[in-house]
Amino acid sequence: MSGPRLLVIMGSGETAPTMVTPHRETVARFGATSPRAVLLDTPYGFQENAAEISQRAVDYFAQRVQLAIDVAGFPGPLAADPRERSAQPSAATLARLRAADFVFSGPGSPTYALSTWRGSPVPEALADKLAHGGVVVFASAAAVTVGRFALPVYEVYKVGQPIHWLDGLDLLSPHGFGADCVVIPHFDNAEGGTHDTRFCYMGERRLQALEEMLPADAWVLGVDEHTALVVDLDAREVTVTGRAGVTVRRRGAMERFAAGARVPVASLVAAARGAVQGGAAAPGPAGVPQDPGAGEPPPRRSPLLGEVTRFEQAFAGALTDRRATEAAEAILALDRTILEWSADTLQSDEPDRARAVLHSLVHRLGEAAAVGLRDPKELLAPLVERLIVLRAELRAERAFQLADRLRDRLTAAGIELHDTPDGTTWTLRE
Repeated sequence: MSGPRLLVIMGSGETAPTMVTPHRETVARFGATSPRAVLLDTPYGFQENAAEISQRAVDYFAQRVQLAIDVAGFPGPLAADPRERSAQPSAATLARLRAADFVFSGPGSPTYALSTWRGSPVPEALADKLAHGGVVVFASAAAVTVGRFALPVYEVYKVGQPIHWLDGLDLLSPHGFGADCVVIPHFDNAEGGTHDTRFCYMGERRLQALEEMLPADAWVLGVDEHTALVVDLDAREVTVTGRAGVTVRRRGAMERFAAGARVPVASLVAAARGAVQGGAAAPGPAGVPQDPGAGEPPPRRSPLLGEVTRFEQAFAGALTDRRATEAAEAILALDRTILEWSADTLQSDEPDRARAVLHSLVHRLGEAAAVGLRDPKELLAPLVERLIVLRAELRAERAFQLADRLRDRLTAAGIELHDTPDGTTWTLRE
């Protein structure tokens, strides 16, 4: 197999609008030839909506990345469909995997994926692809499996099991990352709000305890949400792309590479191993060192909810200024955004929250329409201005009683006249 040798690790958003560009750039590395692509469906194979997740991913790559991708068809021994349950990949699945130039895997359970792949030909096929030619894109749950050790995320965060490590696929050690690298996606997660969910929901307290359980030379490779670390195995360099950054961490000491950074693999590893000794900061974009104290970026809001807030604010501003067309356009733009995110395999309530905001905006527009959005002063202006002219004529004819009665009637209707040296103006009381 020929072509680029790339390992792409995504922190999250693998089928979101935010990661279209990294996917397209990866596919572009194949030149004019469209790569044979396969979706490794094991991590979520046990879920009841596994077929839906696969179809959404297939549609995303076809429509947004212009890449046809086939489903590998290895959901594992707990497949939602009993007819698909198997502890080993079928001959057809293995053939698709071995022939693929581009292998993608994403959401689900890293524990389930590892337990299913262990003892199967899948790890060997992935390692062979990285060694001899091909692209492996692992995101979210699948990204957890890449290192020497792997986090049992849900078992610790949701089930309450004691902290522990699993054996990972160890796809990095043959390519200059050292023997004990650990990959943690969702590194800057902020879903917890009132509690710390950084570091793939572990938080600082748990991560410190987990680090104590690792070998002395081990280090953490943290990939922020909606961010990708592209490892070029031929050039032996890494590039950070997406909306945030990548962090190397060892025993609590961290150094960060912002989006746009492009450095040799050796520099990334040296930053991780030097950080604990207070060494030089990891270089940022264009090789510019970053502030050593900037290793822990502030929590970021999810891109989808950020867009929701932006359109909600645009709607509110338009409504305040009585611009009905702009208010309606904000609603339509939010609807288009939700549609764009519909292919995302995001396992959270964010899409529901976005739709709830959309529904509330429609309701608010309806309420505003019931009382009218057009400025009432604009509607009354032709009549009031003619009455002002009539009042001026009455005063010129010294019919002051009639002029005053006209002013009083206008005042009673909420229209106040103001006589000035330059003429009469008027305001409308709320």
